[in-house]
Amino acid sequence: MEQVYLCLAHMSGNEMKYIQEAFDTNWVVPLGPNVNAFEEELEAFVGQGKKVVALSAGTAAVHLAMIALGVGPGDDVICQSFTFAASCNPARYLGANPVFVDSEAATWNMDPNLLEEAIKDRIQKTGHKPKAIVPVYLYGMPAYIDDIISIAQKYDIPVLEDSAEAFGSRYKGQMTGTFGEYGVMSFNGNKMITTSGGGALICPNQEAKNKIMFYATQARENKPYYLHQEIGYNYRMSNVCAGIGRGQMTVAEDHIRHHQRIARMYAEAFDGHDIIRFHKQPETYMDANFWLCTITFETPENDKPLTSGMEVEPCEMVTRAMAALRQEGIESRPLWRPMHTQPVYKDAPAYVNGISERMFHKGLCLPSGPCVTDAHVEKIISILKQVAR
Repeated sequence: MEQVYLCLAHMSGNEMKYIQEAFDTNWVVPLGPNVNAFEEELEAFVGQGKKVVALSAGTAAVHLAMIALGVGPGDDVICQSFTFAASCNPARYLGANPVFVDSEAATWNMDPNLLEEAIKDRIQKTGHKPKAIVPVYLYGMPAYIDDIISIAQKYDIPVLEDSAEAFGSRYKGQMTGTFGEYGVMSFNGNKMITTSGGGALICPNQEAKNKIMFYATQARENKPYYLHQEIGYNYRMSNVCAGIGRGQMTVAEDHIRHHQRIARMYAEAFDGHDIIRFHKQPETYMDANFWLCTITFETPENDKPLTSGMEVEPCEMVTRAMAALRQEGIESRPLWRPMHTQPVYKDAPAYVNGISERMFHKGLCLPSGPCVTDAHVEKIISILKQVAR
């Protein structure tokens, strides 16, 4: 049976040229010509005069950005609850305290009103303002980043944008990941473009880029011998992986347009449906990449008040839909389980409104990647409509 995956890596055909160059010149280690060229291509892609450091993972980018922002033991870091664990785990690496903020209903991203409430409350309780704010562009959907930046500036707190899922998404024409102090990119095997594994950090200027590169290469001082005055990390991208990334950049815009076209197919098919709601971008000035297309099942049962916290599970219709799709070889999955409901963060401060828990309860991710065909989408739509009769 043919398998249809959420977002399977798709090669342009140009990757091997750059990989072969790396082998032919024996640049098969971290750093090298492909890394330098890939960073330049990414800088041109995101614009705004930003600088980019290619790294081993998006998680590494979050970690190094928090270090650059001075996050340390006992500090508060405000994190979006509705996200993957990589957005907040690096705070714990540094001994800091993730403080979770729930979502607003339109984009499913960080609620600006709750954000300000959290900042005020943490200042009152701890006597210190949080060290950073980490909004996430969930499934590629732009957040209300103007409002978030405005609140951050009001309290003089830097913003670290987790744009790992939003490669190529724009807000008012500007690339996500370029509004805050730093922005995170991910090139994992299931992202918009891939380097097999890998990520990058968008930096404000060359000085910040140099500092990030210093920490990413074991914090080695500029001496003819190995001198270390600070703790560093082995986080730089390999020249071979960067070669894959260079090949992927030749089809990046094609990948984005494909995801957006698949999203339009889902949106049109479920427009006006009694139960199935496609998650559209709520504003005309938002331009989502639709890394993963998502739906919710709107039933009277799903509108009932939910039991708070860890007891929240995917609803019966989500479970049935996943089983029906799986039977036809089609991958799907529930939305991210909110971080404030995760056992590992059960004691973390959280400012919640129930939005992320409700979406997790009734939401489903659908195949959206460059290997997903029109026929696949039509089959998925048919199966879901059968489930939701």
